[in-house]
Amino acid sequence: MKRQRGRARVALAGAAALCAVAALPGQSWAAGRPSPYVFDTGAKPVKGTPVNINGPRLTAGSVYKDSIEPGEKRYYRIDLDARSNAYVSAVAVPRLGTKVTYADELKVSIEDTSGTECSDGEARFGSAAYARPVADYASRRIEKDSSSCQEAGAYYVLLERDSDAGSTPEPWDVELRFASEPALKSAGPTAAPENWPSASPAAPAGGPQQRHGGTSFHDSTSLKQGEWQDSIKPGETLFYRVPVDWGQQLFAGADLANSPSGDATKSVTNALVLALYNPARGFVDDESGMYYDGKQKSISLDPLAPVAYENRYSSADATSAMRFAGWYYLSVTLSPEIEEAYGSDAVPLTLRVNVKGNAKAAPAYAGPAGDFRVTDDDQAAAESGASAEEAAKSDTMMVVAAAGIGAGTVLVLGLGVWTLLARRRAPEEAAQAVFSVPVQGGPQGPGQGVGHGPAQGYGYGQYGPPPGQ
Repeated sequence: MKRQRGRARVALAGAAALCAVAALPGQSWAAGRPSPYVFDTGAKPVKGTPVNINGPRLTAGSVYKDSIEPGEKRYYRIDLDARSNAYVSAVAVPRLGTKVTYADELKVSIEDTSGTECSDGEARFGSAAYARPVADYASRRIEKDSSSCQEAGAYYVLLERDSDAGSTPEPWDVELRFASEPALKSAGPTAAPENWPSASPAAPAGGPQQRHGGTSFHDSTSLKQGEWQDSIKPGETLFYRVPVDWGQQLFAGADLANSPSGDATKSVTNALVLALYNPARGFVDDESGMYYDGKQKSISLDPLAPVAYENRYSSADATSAMRFAGWYYLSVTLSPEIEEAYGSDAVPLTLRVNVKGNAKAAPAYAGPAGDFRVTDDDQAAAESGASAEEAAKSDTMMVVAAAGIGAGTVLVLGLGVWTLLARRRAPEEAAQAVFSVPVQGGPQGPGQGVGHGPAQGYGYGQYGPPPGQ
């Protein structure tokens, strides 16, 4: 059943640190054990407070890690201008094997200083009620005809965890991310497109290729259009990302292969969940209506609107979420109930990705688009299959290398200037030496008058000029 929701310092030590590979946590599917979800390595530990004005400050472009218990509220502060759109996403990461229900959710909202809610989002499990990472975002959007949440100043992010009485009361880890979208140089259309191609495309050409998914948004595996083969264990969630530019339309589906073993008379409802999130990690759409009986099954997301800035004005949540270009994230989860019926072995998985349409010109942003664009490096990552983490490290190393080259160039130029000045000074110092003699004796004692202090050095020293000068 589908859920309807809407400088770097240039130093050898620093370079060595960037090259280090962090060890990934081991995967364990036992009940109550930590999820293998790999949090962003740059995530800052933070602790939200029950009183809004005491909440820790979040800064744009940063990622944070917290946790939340059932029924708990946690506040954070963000400082916004009166021009940019702001998005704060929250990823709920319950422990594997813990019990969740349809009623369990993590709500994220943004409020102004008067307590007015700017917007909210709910990370839910829906009818596929088993523990897995789920996410959504809240936004503060600048709107010409709106009278609320438009001023510059302090705003407050609120996390609330609603939990069913029968659910496991363990705290959930939470990954928070604050992204800012620049304003437009001039106002554009405010009506979302109403019609777009809805026919599902044919299977991608080129044949299947192997590519293994990551465990989180942070280490999601990059994909381009194609048919991708993987395998997935019961209870496991795999993450992928696809670059989708302005004007392009994304289609995605997943096939679960037949099981070679297990009781074919048993079946599992909501056996596979395919979910899509936008570049700000806001929920777009999902599909979980797979009835698995050991035979190959397939699910697909409903056709989505081509990416357009004005989609944000749509009343349909899935369309509104297709509001900017960038990396779109796909997560695939296999129900833990599969293990009981068909064993713990990984089941072959095929992911079908189509990206239709030519890229269009980006909207006229008044500043850098940041995450909300598709670059040549993004396309290269999708071609190679680099994970989000690997691509980020590669970009950082390029910055360090460029900075190193720049520093080296400055050093070479500096040496050249120093050499030139030294050559010009040499005749002057030679001429001065005719009239200057080293100072002998004095307070330093014999032979100590030649120095480089302000009253020593070559020339007159602290005894004045030579006789006759």
